[in-house]
Amino acid sequence: MPSIRRGSERGQVDLGWLHSLHTFSFGHYYDPEHMGFSVLRVINDDTVAPGMGFDTHGHRDMEIISYVLLGALEHKDSQGNHHIIPAGEVQLMSAGTGIAHSEYNYFATESTRFLQIWIRPGTKGLSPGYAQAHIRQHGRLTPLATPDGHNDSLVIHQNASLYRLQLSAGDSITLNTHNRWGYLHIIEGSAHTAQTQLDKGDAMGLTEHESIELNATVPLEALWFELPAG
Repeated sequence: MPSIRRGSERGQVDLGWLHSLHTFSFGHYYDPEHMGFSVLRVINDDTVAPGMGFDTHGHRDMEIISYVLLGALEHKDSQGNHHIIPAGEVQLMSAGTGIAHSEYNYFATESTRFLQIWIRPGTKGLSPGYAQAHIRQHGRLTPLATPDGHNDSLVIHQNASLYRLQLSAGDSITLNTHNRWGYLHIIEGSAHTAQTQLDKGDAMGLTEHESIELNATVPLEALWFELPAG
């Protein structure tokens, strides 16, 4: 049976300049029952105050995706990349053998909200890489990051795919895992399945050969992950 992670039960961090909701254990928030799902390690819903952000820090052997929902992020890294990521765009940073970066709210007068997502790579010790794109929605389920970069999606170094799901009120979609695992994270809106109601911040994990029919009660935006089993 699919597992439910309620948005209201996520770890919370409030540093004044940063308000963050952690789906899985991260930083000072630790819950042994929520350490990740398959190779999906982090989903943080971060809201950054005007002009504030994350000072330069390092990562290695992780695929790090930022999906900006409101405002804009300013990115700088040790590979010489310096970019602005506006709302609606997706950034993928492959940390590989090691990369240092900073992420700041680009705006001085408004907050920036983004989802920070970490996925373990299929191979360690890769060369660091960077990509970002504005990926227009095509249909209800649009790929944002995939192993082969199909449909203009960003290339991720893992046998995993990330999709943006958008439904209008009254629309429905069936999500299947077959021999994979799947993870659904609601960004905005609400929907129901045969078993439960899902609202903003809620998530549902599916293992092999499970499926759900998702029915949107209001306009819905969500992320759907297809992940290796186990």
